[in-house]
Amino acid sequence: MKFLKIIGFVLLVAFVGIQFVPTELNQSDIVTSTDFLLVNNPPENISTLLQESCYDCHSNNTSYPWYSKIQPIAWFMEDHIKEGKAELNFSEWDSLSNRRKASKLNSIIKQVESDEMPLSSYTLIHKEARFSEAEAQRVIDYMERLKDSITN
Repeated sequence: MKFLKIIGFVLLVAFVGIQFVPTELNQSDIVTSTDFLLVNNPPENISTLLQESCYDCHSNNTSYPWYSKIQPIAWFMEDHIKEGKAELNFSEWDSLSNRRKASKLNSIIKQVESDEMPLSSYTLIHKEARFSEAEAQRVIDYMERLKDSITN
């Protein structure tokens, strides 16, 4: 029994200790001139869907919930956001070539169609980020039109 108390105490000290390890926040007060929403000026319903469902992980400005200050959740979120931005960063959209934009739009379309995005781990907590079938179709249709305008 004493052994379990020691293990419990060590785990508690470790948990408290990791709370002091900082994470890099993905927040900026600046909306860049290369931002997807500024460059493409989508309809408000598309803009809202993208901001609620995509921008936390795929832009330079994440809206952090209260639990993001708790380790190891903060590490998970930091890593997830870095991976998301490496794949697609809406804040830097207009810095991409038209060929790269078309490729990203194809990827967005496929992932929304197959219900891969937004991630289920994100929508589990952020219920407003879930796409209904109609919302998903609106996003897909918009991205298709945008891709056509870029490639033609």
